[in-house]
Amino acid sequence: MTDIARTFQTAPAAVPRDNTAKYLDSALESEGFACPDWLVPDLEDGTAPDMKAEALENVVDRLPAHADAFPGEIWPRVQWAYDDEAAREQGHEEIRTLVDEVGEYVDGVVVPKVGRLADVKAAAGVVAEAEREFGFEDGAIGLAVIVETAAAKSDLREISLFGANSRLDALVFGPVDYTAELGGRELDGERPEWSGLLEDLSNEASANDLVAIGGPYDRLFTERAGVTFYNGDGYADHVEREARVGLDGSWSLYPKQTIQANRIHMPTSDELARDVRKIEAFQEAKSGGTGAVTVEGQMVDEATFKNFVNTVETVRTIDERHPDQTAEAYDDGLLDRALTVDTTWT
Repeated sequence: MTDIARTFQTAPAAVPRDNTAKYLDSALESEGFACPDWLVPDLEDGTAPDMKAEALENVVDRLPAHADAFPGEIWPRVQWAYDDEAAREQGHEEIRTLVDEVGEYVDGVVVPKVGRLADVKAAAGVVAEAEREFGFEDGAIGLAVIVETAAAKSDLREISLFGANSRLDALVFGPVDYTAELGGRELDGERPEWSGLLEDLSNEASANDLVAIGGPYDRLFTERAGVTFYNGDGYADHVEREARVGLDGSWSLYPKQTIQANRIHMPTSDELARDVRKIEAFQEAKSGGTGAVTVEGQMVDEATFKNFVNTVETVRTIDERHPDQTAEAYDDGLLDRALTVDTTWT
């Protein structure tokens, strides 16, 4: 299973520019908080229909030169649709090409618009078939599915249970297609938030050791008094809603969104200092033979202690992948304490 997925950044793999791989190149070369945990070269909706073949060529061409230096994971989004045989056939061929040509550089593939459990199993079967055909170990290439249809939502528990014992690593929400399929309406410029679905996604993913990732926020820019500017407030509110219900990460469409989501899904300096301090105090009291341990007026049991440890382990994982981010977010003394404190309960 993936170790961290705060950000799921889709990048069109081909655009009508002199350099059709402009956005893919930019994402692969991103640094600091602009570097996503998951980079998703997009062969589906983000790429125009007449450029999909070139998009696949760009991914095959760029990954060998850039993937080894990229600190995050790489998960191309292929074409697929539970109700469109031609799209599934195209996705099948894209998966075969990706595994054959750049299988050693991708962590998995993202399959959109899945339907019921049988459709998810079919997608997993395509990946398994490509692994066998091109000499990869079983499970080398992961699978993430986008939950954006009524059928997938109806089978969400069954799909998640399948993920507990398969190559399925992540559930991603696709609100635009989901809203359209249900006949939902955009009123006063706002789509439904689908809060209940996000809570279900978080719960089923947690129950089955999967990653849960929220949907895109496409209100990139807003206007006031005749001036158009980046809508950072709107996106931050969106990501915070997802973080509150336990989603592991958020979808980003733009480098500035990646910067925000990376920070929001990362413990603040105050949070880290608080929980490191409590772990240190707990360990000191435990070493003194104290039975029930109280830290800063709070009775600490195993569940409480685990919450402190979760904060520290999240920072340790981020530090392994993105030491430039942790160096910027925390002072050296605090980071060193977080990396060395004893997090064992007994």
